[in-house]
Amino acid sequence: MKVLEENRFIVSVKVGPKGQITVPVEARKMFDIKEGDTLMVMGDINRGIALLKTDMFYEMMGDRMPNERN
Repeated sequence: MKVLEENRFIVSVKVGPKGQITVPVEARKMFDIKEGDTLMVMGDINRGIALLKTDMFYEMMGDRMPNERN
């Protein structure tokens, strides 16, 4: 892991035989990711892949989580 700044880091992960990766402990702590949380996987052919907690995604989009809709 390489710390870029106080709130930033970069780390490599390996893709397993089933296409799975492990979210590094540094990222789980920084973003409060716990077992059972749902992550959004976003991809752009030119910019790459990003992971984002689902609640953060909906907050950024100005929307509520799907299970909060009435």
